[in-house]
Amino acid sequence: MMNKLILISILIGLLIIGAVSIVIFSEDSSESQIQKTVYENNFTFYDVEKIEKSLEEKNIFMSTPVAITDHTVSQYCTYFDSTNEQKTVEYCTTTALLNSDDQTIGNLNMGGTTDGPVMALAILDASPFLDSRYDEVNSVFKIMVETLVCDCWEQRQPGGFDTVKSWIDAASEKYEKSSQATMKSEITGLDNKRLILEITSSGESYLWTLLVLK
Repeated sequence: MMNKLILISILIGLLIIGAVSIVIFSEDSSESQIQKTVYENNFTFYDVEKIEKSLEEKNIFMSTPVAITDHTVSQYCTYFDSTNEQKTVEYCTTTALLNSDDQTIGNLNMGGTTDGPVMALAILDASPFLDSRYDEVNSVFKIMVETLVCDCWEQRQPGGFDTVKSWIDAASEKYEKSSQATMKSEITGLDNKRLILEITSSGESYLWTLLVLK
């Protein structure tokens, strides 16, 4: 299981650093800036426990988080800031996501400093089709948003999407019609966070990624 965990995490680094992508949606609502104090959630590393409990209800399980502080941290918790500058955190935790058959289906990583994370990243490996992990992608991404951002999506409907699922569906539809290997969809302003949904082909499978940035 650990070998699979490391392999998928390396793919995350390559995905974020090297992929050619296009932004298909973005939303920066003035309403969200006005009301951000109502929902503001400065998530912590302990929120992994909340995510774990919610995922178990969907028959998705998590391995014990592993802390990474050495030079390999860039393979697990690299991201680009709002100015498109590559950032690497000093402290990162990674955990494997497993289905009911105990098969590794992806990773969930959180990174920042030992005082707290500034980013959370989930990646799921779908094979052989784009929708092969459709239910798991919806469950993981929805739970991440509700836990780390706010349980307010349906009220706010960022980007004009009434649910997280509708955002995922729209991105999937655009991706299938595109000739690009990678496609991004970004939502900004929801609880003063950035949400970046990314789909890419790795040759024999598809990688679904959700990045949450403070």
